[in-house]
Amino acid sequence: MARWRLSLLSVGFSLLLSAAWNLSGRARSLAAPGSKAAQTDYAVAQHSDKAAREAGQKTGEGPQQRPLAGYLGGASERIVHEGISVEFSLRPVSGQQAGSSNLVENRDVEFKFHITDMATGSPLKGAHPAAWMDLCQKGESSDLEKCSQRISAYLNAGFLGPHPIDLNSYYVITLNADPTVTVVDPRFGYGGTKLLAMLALNSPGEDWALTSDHNTLFVSMPDSNQVAAADTASWKIVHNIGTGPHPARLALQPDEHYLWIAYGNSSTASDSGVSVVAASTLKEVARIRTGRGAHEIAFSSDNRHAFLTNNDDGTVSIIDIRSLKKIKDVYSGKGPASIAFSGTANAAYVTNELDGTIAAVRAEPAEVFARTQAETGLRQIKFAPGGRFAFVVSPARGKVYVLDAASNRVIQKGAIAGEPDQIAFSSALAYIRRGKSESVSMIPLPQVGIEGKPLPIADFPGGQHPMGYVSRSSPADSIVQAPGENAVLAANPGDKSIYYYMEGMAAPMGNFSNYGREPRAVLVVDKSLLEHEPGIYSAVAKLRGPGLHSVAFLLDSPRIVHCFEVNVERDPTLDAKRDVGSVIVQHLAKDRVVRAGAPVSLQFRLVDPTTGKSIPEVKDLNTLTFLAPGIWQARQIARETSSGIYSIELVPPRPGVYYVYFSAESLGLKSNNDQYFVFEARSERTGG
Repeated sequence: MARWRLSLLSVGFSLLLSAAWNLSGRARSLAAPGSKAAQTDYAVAQHSDKAAREAGQKTGEGPQQRPLAGYLGGASERIVHEGISVEFSLRPVSGQQAGSSNLVENRDVEFKFHITDMATGSPLKGAHPAAWMDLCQKGESSDLEKCSQRISAYLNAGFLGPHPIDLNSYYVITLNADPTVTVVDPRFGYGGTKLLAMLALNSPGEDWALTSDHNTLFVSMPDSNQVAAADTASWKIVHNIGTGPHPARLALQPDEHYLWIAYGNSSTASDSGVSVVAASTLKEVARIRTGRGAHEIAFSSDNRHAFLTNNDDGTVSIIDIRSLKKIKDVYSGKGPASIAFSGTANAAYVTNELDGTIAAVRAEPAEVFARTQAETGLRQIKFAPGGRFAFVVSPARGKVYVLDAASNRVIQKGAIAGEPDQIAFSSALAYIRRGKSESVSMIPLPQVGIEGKPLPIADFPGGQHPMGYVSRSSPADSIVQAPGENAVLAANPGDKSIYYYMEGMAAPMGNFSNYGREPRAVLVVDKSLLEHEPGIYSAVAKLRGPGLHSVAFLLDSPRIVHCFEVNVERDPTLDAKRDVGSVIVQHLAKDRVVRAGAPVSLQFRLVDPTTGKSIPEVKDLNTLTFLAPGIWQARQIARETSSGIYSIELVPPRPGVYYVYFSAESLGLKSNNDQYFVFEARSERTGG
């Protein structure tokens, strides 16, 4: 089953993948935190899981729950439905101490769902659950029917719907030509993405590496002789690691025990090699001199050996990872440009740009055991999924080659104009970036491996400018697969945009701006629920404002729908930082879809964020209503219809999406605040 995700993009509007889940079921009351039921300890529960299941089957009710229980540093709850146990826990990320339960607003917490088959006691693997967290409205019930409605609203929200903490999403990050990394949520309303963070580096980044849990991002900074380590939960630089001169390529070995930082180039002469850093402590444990020139890095699948190319010397340094000692420098050829390891062949393959050979290098014994002659100009090499067939590009000759690691021969080739220079893969296609063309080439992987058969090559437009049109190049990938989807994201530096391409389409389905910066590389940080251990699905997210929240849980097979309730405490340290003149604008519209050409009355409540009370007698609540993208607008002062409640009347002139912005100088409410209201006007014939 594919992962349930909210997908990206359509030009100007968000494309949200929604599932047509039937969320029917009879209602069942839940114990709210703070009530007597919620305070009951697990030991007091008198019914066994079997009895609870039988009771549910007899009444036709939803999941049987044991109430939310507080424990040191968090809260937990367990439900059983149709023989499946779901144990939910919420705990603060280590190092954060505040409040009696530590579930405090603006803190990072780990959401964890442990799913077990009660009959066998086995973990439910590969389940792909979905979950959301949102603030409960005052007086809102939390029964099964309401929970189903809540989940249905999330799945079909679009840009007009609710925006909870989404544990089924991912973020897109770009390595920019200036000293920044952009972090965006690719699901967006009209006019752009949501900018989550902008990491400021000490100097422009060159390359990056992301841990498999997607919690730590490393970025090399050649001009600063440092590597930045960023925490992806807080999106902050937590440490700058000192390295040798001009650090460039980064690589985490397969078990991620060490981060390897290649430093040095032709200008640094003999001061060239690799820094080895313990990924857990961010401390350098070794600095190993290798050969001269720029370097590329690869590892054996068993974490025993590292391979480092030395461009100026024409060698590959083979390093024993256990002892962190260099074993030998092996001559690979003239101008080694790229390296990739094949688990199938248990060897590293090196492309040599100046003599056009591909060298197969092994560690035991340390030697080149095969050499394949192709043509000069060879650059990047990458193995397709499976590790047998490698793609090699030659920008100078406009060609792509396929090497079979089983026979160490080039078995297929194809012509690609526009200087093909980068390779990326999805599960179905190989993508070839063309540095001097705006098009991206695609090769179906099922057509690869048939010796002598011409490579079928198709294209899609990746923007307006050539893909390699950039002020400062980077070896990092500019095309990556969107997680869980048959789609890729492609960075176009000249357009200062990221394009979203769904496989099978003739053109990208959409794009979003990179806020005026050149995206040299793109990466996906997956913040969805991942199965880190069998049957245990977890994700880290930041809690929002204080109050009672609902954590909506959905499992498709077997069908389980349940809303866990969690109380989030107020952080008193934030009170002093809150804007004294700030105000909460609550939108009271019952329907966000109206009829174009007909009068519409929109109502809003102004709330004091400190007291939670309505704010009456505001005389300068100004509103700006416009039809996206600004082709019609109207300004008016809202009138108070009852204490603290204000309204405006207008007639939307045509179908489209309308935005309403608010400002009030007396309250310190600026016009650029993010509490705008969105509604859609439809023509009568489309149903409004």
